[in-house]
Amino acid sequence: MTDDALLNEPRLVVEPGLAARVAAVAEPVLIGMGYRLVRVRISGDAGCTVQVMAERPDGSMDIDDCEDISRALSPVLDVADPIERAYRLEISSPGIDRPLVRRSDFAAGVGHLVKIEMAVAHDGRKRFRGVIGGVEGDSVRIVPEAEKPAGKPGARPSAKRDPKDRRGAAGDAGPAETAADVVLAMEDIAEARLVLTDALVRESLRRGKAAERDMREERKQQRAAPPHPDNQDDTTHSPRSAKARRAGQTEGD
Repeated sequence: MTDDALLNEPRLVVEPGLAARVAAVAEPVLIGMGYRLVRVRISGDAGCTVQVMAERPDGSMDIDDCEDISRALSPVLDVADPIERAYRLEISSPGIDRPLVRRSDFAAGVGHLVKIEMAVAHDGRKRFRGVIGGVEGDSVRIVPEAEKPAGKPGARPSAKRDPKDRRGAAGDAGPAETAADVVLAMEDIAEARLVLTDALVRESLRRGKAAERDMREERKQQRAAPPHPDNQDDTTHSPRSAKARRAGQTEGD
């Protein structure tokens, strides 16, 4: 998917109630700035805290991004006033053990362990834990943790199983002790979050290093490109101006 497609990809797992009202105000602001809304959480610990999780379409997010979003979003929330009491606004990245809210999130998490809580019960159950086996339309296939495939994270598990897996410990033809795969509709999920594992940390580090290489290459190309004559003055003074603006914003915050 292109960055524009990722930016405008709808969330299928959404928050209810007051958090949904905040999300309705925040999401257009974030999209206009080039960010994707991940999740809004409202907690009452030590007063009211409104946490807005966001990210760039490529999944990156740093402290400068958080500060930029906070400055842009705070006055909009003040005007819209979705929360009637005093609150503290907190902007953050989704983190490694991130919430999964879009189809692309679940697709990127194939092969990793996930915890899911349903808003609508599936076969009488609301909680599931297992490996993401794949995305099927707007549904996600979950392989129960006991049947975790031995393949590498990111590889789609095979739907085939050894018939012996369905036999008892003594080799009899008794029923299997393990549960079957579960296919859950994303729109029926209240919350889905990756479980922090060694494999997930390794993949996150690998992606982070790749993103750093891409950023260094992009900056190298920008430095090598000759300035346009019409913009030469702005280009010459932009680093100082940017620093001055940043310093002014810091002092004013």
